[in-house]
Amino acid sequence: MVMDLLHAERRTIYRMRAGLWPMLYLAPISLAMAVLAWWLVARLGDFPAFILPGPGLVWVRLMQSLADGSLFRHVLVTLREVLTGLALGVSAATALGYLLAKSHSFEKLLSPYIVASQSVPVVAIAPLLIIWFGPGLLSKVLICALIVFFPVLVNTVVGLRSVPEELQDLMRSLQATRWQTVRHLEIPAALPVFLGGMRIGATLSVIGAVVGEFVGADRGLGFLINVGRGQYDTALVFVAVFTLITMALALYGFVVLVEARLLSWQQRPDQPVITL
Repeated sequence: MVMDLLHAERRTIYRMRAGLWPMLYLAPISLAMAVLAWWLVARLGDFPAFILPGPGLVWVRLMQSLADGSLFRHVLVTLREVLTGLALGVSAATALGYLLAKSHSFEKLLSPYIVASQSVPVVAIAPLLIIWFGPGLLSKVLICALIVFFPVLVNTVVGLRSVPEELQDLMRSLQATRWQTVRHLEIPAALPVFLGGMRIGATLSVIGAVVGEFVGADRGLGFLINVGRGQYDTALVFVAVFTLITMALALYGFVVLVEARLLSWQQRPDQPVITL
């Protein structure tokens, strides 16, 4: 039995490595081709720098921003907003998702309001949050939490309801406590789907922070984009955008690593409910 589990885990690791190798080769090649195409368009089109700066100009602007420390300061502000909002949104969505999954009457009561809240774009709510809570950290955190909340909530509910009824009956026959059922059955069963929502939430939280900084802020990468736009410093805008992309990819990659670590004992589902 133990040897079968070890062989199954090794096969899972081999499959994951086999899937990573094409990404390791193709990602640098596709990036190089994109940069080359960008350089050709900027060079052959003879665009002015404030319309489309070439990769060289953006690189110089990046080095300047790193040298004077301004980019690092703005990154820290945005990263703080993203991580705090992500933690708040995931915590609230997980708690409410558990209640919805366990109580159909509670779900019928709150589901219309939850769905209706998603029909309003966060961009429309952001100015109100800035007015109510000010242009500081709190308003940005709330915007991030709101945009993260729904995908994590849906995946939590679906994951908990995917637990087979036979296993729940087995836990009851063993006279397991509520906590033992949650720990040994519901969390492991819901974890793959829940982490799918976390992947989405990790990237959406970056969008939420930028939306908040666009509306009202004096620091952060969103503010830096506004500064570059106002000064026709398009190279600075490119620097801020690429930094945001790097931040989102890093958060997404971290969730994927956590997922691989936590789910190394089982095969990943073929078709998760919500994933990227």
